[in-house]
Amino acid sequence: MQNLVILGGGYGGLRAIQKLLNEKDVKQVSITLIEKEAYHSLKTEFYALAAGTVADRHLRMSFPNDVRLELKFEPVKSIHLDDNKVELESGDFIPYDDLIIGLGCEDKYHGVPGAKENTLSIQSMRRARKTYHVLQGVRPNGRVAIVGGGLSGVELASELRESRPDLEILLYDRGENILSMFPARLYNYVTNWFNENDVTIINRANITKVEWNVLYNHDEPIETDAIIWTAGIQANKIVRELDVDKDQMGRLFTTKHHHLPNYENVFVVGDCAASTHAPSAQLAEAQSERVAMLLNKKWKGEPYPEEMPKMKLKGVLGSLGKKHGFGLMGEKSLTGRVPRVLKSGVLWMYKHHSGH
Repeated sequence: MQNLVILGGGYGGLRAIQKLLNEKDVKQVSITLIEKEAYHSLKTEFYALAAGTVADRHLRMSFPNDVRLELKFEPVKSIHLDDNKVELESGDFIPYDDLIIGLGCEDKYHGVPGAKENTLSIQSMRRARKTYHVLQGVRPNGRVAIVGGGLSGVELASELRESRPDLEILLYDRGENILSMFPARLYNYVTNWFNENDVTIINRANITKVEWNVLYNHDEPIETDAIIWTAGIQANKIVRELDVDKDQMGRLFTTKHHHLPNYENVFVVGDCAASTHAPSAQLAEAQSERVAMLLNKKWKGEPYPEEMPKMKLKGVLGSLGKKHGFGLMGEKSLTGRVPRVLKSGVLWMYKHHSGH
């Protein structure tokens, strides 16, 4: 009996479970999922939960029900690589033959004093829910600051504009323009949308300190009613504490077969794995599909393929409220209603194929 432990029930962990349970040959295996929440969360939609345009029950999904799958809803305390076991916060130790690490990411505060203590977040269901309660309690015509002009910050700012038309929304970004990882056509389109919808963009920002409801940009204080941090991510703290090679985001370097170089039974996916690709749900899923294929071969005594199949990432889609959006599919830039409809369709397909 093979004993597989999966840490994290996010996009990567869930996809690995689905692929392995659907394999006809995978019978003599015990899969233990360790996840701190009792459900899978649609993290790509947390911006809408925080803005108040989607209820959290629409962003929760049950895990598969299968005799080969055991669910443990507990936080992980540490991973003992040399002893092949995982320590839970309860003090229990869970042994494994094979391990998949998919614990996701956390906000990265870049050493800004007070940022961690005095800002809101959308990195987890619980934190997004808290952000929602704070934002809905902001006084009429209040001021909300969002730090970080990447995809998360842009989607949150646009959704909040639709949810609370009365608010003054300030979007701070340290670059010359928001969405700097996208082509000019896209970030110019989004910038124009913000200008037309009274969202103020502050480029070349340098947040030097954060106090409760006071943001310091280039040491100049700006009073606000709420501050949300979307200015970068890093790997989960448990992963960052492992004594193995990592990149600047604390993500673990892996071989072409997605395992740690000195631990062939420890696979890493999603925001915990160093990659040349931008972090995304579909990247985590693609990596997990590969890992499921490799584990299936390993358990049958077959060798790994010399050349791994190419991961087919379909691009990035972003929303500007419920009616407009933007996207990059290969080399093609999309703007307007089409990418927004596509994004809604992708979400529907994901729920449908996961049995919801």
